[in-house]
Amino acid sequence: MKSILLGFLFFGFTVWSQNATKELTYNEFLGYVKKYHPLVKSANLELNQAQANLMMARGGFDPKIEVDFEQKKFKDNEYYSILNSSFKIPTWYGIEIKAGFDNNDGIYLNPENTVPNQGLTSLGISIPLGQGLFINQRMADLRKAKIQIKLSQAERNLMAVSVLYDASVAYFNWKRNFNEVTLYQNYLTNAEVRYNGITKSIEQGDKPAIDSVEAGIIVRNRKLSLEEAQLKLAKAQLELANFLWLENNVPLELQDDMIPEENLSATIKETLQTNDLMLENPSLENHPKINALENKIEMLEVERKLKANMLLPQINLGYSYLSEPSYIDNYRFQDYKVGLNFSFPVFLRKERGSLQLAKFKLQDAKFDLDLERVQLKNKIKAQQTEIASLERQQQLIESLVNDYSTMLTSEERLFSFGESSIFLINSRENNLVAAQLSKLQLENRFLDSNATLFKIMANPE
Repeated sequence: MKSILLGFLFFGFTVWSQNATKELTYNEFLGYVKKYHPLVKSANLELNQAQANLMMARGGFDPKIEVDFEQKKFKDNEYYSILNSSFKIPTWYGIEIKAGFDNNDGIYLNPENTVPNQGLTSLGISIPLGQGLFINQRMADLRKAKIQIKLSQAERNLMAVSVLYDASVAYFNWKRNFNEVTLYQNYLTNAEVRYNGITKSIEQGDKPAIDSVEAGIIVRNRKLSLEEAQLKLAKAQLELANFLWLENNVPLELQDDMIPEENLSATIKETLQTNDLMLENPSLENHPKINALENKIEMLEVERKLKANMLLPQINLGYSYLSEPSYIDNYRFQDYKVGLNFSFPVFLRKERGSLQLAKFKLQDAKFDLDLERVQLKNKIKAQQTEIASLERQQQLIESLVNDYSTMLTSEERLFSFGESSIFLINSRENNLVAAQLSKLQLENRFLDSNATLFKIMANPE
């Protein structure tokens, strides 16, 4: 009867099951983060701001209406009345088309402002023959604004990936602490069953009283470990809740009955799409960091061209055909206004210095691009090596856990026959607990490594 009782009490590893039925899978969790997290939404605003800047840059080519009217009267005398109106159309290559109408009169009107009674119309063109013909500030701003759209898209992806990585680390930490709590609850149950069995055996005179002290120590140690694990789990749940949001920026609290995905190690690669990354060297042509640096180089190249254009002299040629409104259909090409403006600094020290600075910035950006390509390749290779190594380590630790579990089961059977001691059982169990904790740690490292590879590749889609 005694052996049957002890065999029942020391049946081995008991399975503990929570009264929890709600599972928050990793894929569902990432879906919430991608759709509702404020920082991901903020990353989308970067792209909207770039589009607004593009609209502002295009405004430099908007047609413009200008009206200038002045009138002076004194002691019933109209000194002058001057009306100058124009409609300007900027074009891409610095050329500006202008139509105007002037109507001036008065007894003290400046002779150069004298026009026919019906006014004077004009239609002309202004052409920069030096600076500003092939590139000017207006053209450079528009080109850089278009490039900024692509740059903002790359930066948006980098920001979104960073948020998803931090959220993943929080989820993995929650899962690890949840599993540790489950583990300690299992072993606490075993320790309490063992302690109760030892106590009854002592009462029957089958075991020495010192065995109850040994069994009581392990119970208290298990309770202490469980309390510490529950504290870590509570903090991990709060950390995870930082990434859970609903529509309209409503934060979402993690319910106590929610549990993490059980077999995440088997689905992590598919969720993060890191399967193909382990089989080959992925291309970096569409990598957000590479694209961002290439776009910055492209913007700096536009700036360099603008600075180089400043070395040319300023030569502006303007021509306007003049006509009275009533004779607008009668072409008189001898009626015109023409102008030529020329300006050129003698030493060009300011312009040459600006061009050199632009070249230095461009060269520095190219160095950064070359360095980033090498660093990304090495990071990807290092991460692939780490993931492969962790997969092998997980297989080894799984074998160790199985072996330690077999040893514990064997020791408990020997104890039921009176051929072992509570000390040896506790020693076997401590080794098994340590191995299972190492298994959880390796699993967490494996999940983190896949998330790190996902962050390196920076593809949030």
